[in-house]
Amino acid sequence: MRHIQGTDRAQSLLLPAAVEDYVGEDNPVRAIEAFVDGFDLAKAGFVRAEAKETGRPGYHPGDLLKLYLYGYLNRVRSSRRLEAEIHRNLEVIWLLRGLRPDFKTIADFRRENAPAFKAAFRHFVLLCRKLDLFGRELLAIDGTRLKAVNSTERNFTREKLKTMLANADARLAEYLTELAKADDQDAGPSAGEPATKNLAEKIATLQKRRGEYAAIEAELERTGESQVSLTDPDSRAMATYPKVGVGYNAQVAVDAKHQLIVEQEVTNLGSDLGQLAPTAIPAKEALGVETIQATADRGYYKGEDIAACAGAGIIAFVPKPLGRGAAASSGRFPKEAFIYDAAADVYRCPNGETLPRHGASTTRGHRLLLYYHPTACRRCPLRAQCTSNPRWRRIARWEGEAVLDAMAARLAANPQMTRLRRNTVEHPFGTIKHAMNQGHFLLKGLRQVRAEFSLSALAYNLLRVMNIVGVKALVEALRRRLRALARAPRCAHGFGGWFYARRFALIARREQNFVAAGLLA
Repeated sequence: MRHIQGTDRAQSLLLPAAVEDYVGEDNPVRAIEAFVDGFDLAKAGFVRAEAKETGRPGYHPGDLLKLYLYGYLNRVRSSRRLEAEIHRNLEVIWLLRGLRPDFKTIADFRRENAPAFKAAFRHFVLLCRKLDLFGRELLAIDGTRLKAVNSTERNFTREKLKTMLANADARLAEYLTELAKADDQDAGPSAGEPATKNLAEKIATLQKRRGEYAAIEAELERTGESQVSLTDPDSRAMATYPKVGVGYNAQVAVDAKHQLIVEQEVTNLGSDLGQLAPTAIPAKEALGVETIQATADRGYYKGEDIAACAGAGIIAFVPKPLGRGAAASSGRFPKEAFIYDAAADVYRCPNGETLPRHGASTTRGHRLLLYYHPTACRRCPLRAQCTSNPRWRRIARWEGEAVLDAMAARLAANPQMTRLRRNTVEHPFGTIKHAMNQGHFLLKGLRQVRAEFSLSALAYNLLRVMNIVGVKALVEALRRRLRALARAPRCAHGFGGWFYARRFALIARREQNFVAAGLLA
């Protein structure tokens, strides 16, 4: 029995197959095209979105944005690999209509339009909101560390430099001692010359290396920075995450309904402390709600951040860190053993005494209210279990601690918030870092890695929406919105009805040409 045979490659065809025939109605490239075609690239800040009348024609930024979205959806981020896909991948050939930009053009587009990718991400968030894909009830906030283009050997902290300089000095002392011994030996010039020459070369190399270390240390002293990276100057060592080494901290706010990313930002801070409000407040504004709940892990526990969220209408759920205070570590009563009475503005100590407020102090920019009772402390039978201070035990309370007390009560009533946070926010991280193979950056500099992560987050949201509603439904929804915006007056919509009218007319003409050619029904 014969096998199924393919077509002879040398056979001429009367009617060659159209590229359109190879791209089904449910192919993701159709969703990519529908999204980019309905996006005002000039308003978002993409350069060369409006072609000049003179000069050599360039590629439209929409075509290159489509190429990058396709690449990030399919684990292809390198400009050279994207160039290879342009020549051999039928989906890319369909998406770019046969255009063949080289790798430098592709790479330059990503570098020159770095800030505009964040605008593209936010535009898709707005589309998801219009499609009612956000629950707009709960945000899960977390950060992940992504590796930078900088090895740990090219990253130097003050402590590391001190150790390396001390080691270099010790080795130099050893080499100099050996060199002195070789000079003192009376074995003749022919026997001692090779060993002496070898030691001299080692000393010269080590002195040069030590000079480089000293120069880096002097630069740290001049700038006041705690560390420096030589390959990617903006990257930092993530000490608490040794698997990453040197990298960046990517922060996201994820809506709990469909695990879609609402807000994202990349910093080079090794800690999540202080990142709650800068992430949650823009996410709330993007969702357009008056109030919303937000949950994060213990690393985000900071009074000022939680108070800022409360002032912005964000109901935070952040567990208190498990670290023990100095009193608890020494076996004495911790601060939690003292009960605060908000109505009377006093503390009740473990012995039942009342500690009234006596003034305030400022520590590291925080205004602390002070509570103590000298007389009661002097005659307290539990004093040895409470304090080693000969005068009294003083309790310091942050002036905005009522916000933290209210949050602690909410967490006690809703213990499931910790599980909801984990189930919500780990899905995007797992998909981006493993399924999409984007656990490291390709570019250098904070500006460029922010553009990279904006593309990653946009590709993740696009993939997630296609999985939820389907490609055909998403394309139809995008086209319906494009038609609605095209009919709107120029001043009736923030993105410009005139732009969408022109874009919709272009798409309609393209479809008419396909129908005339018999490529579409």
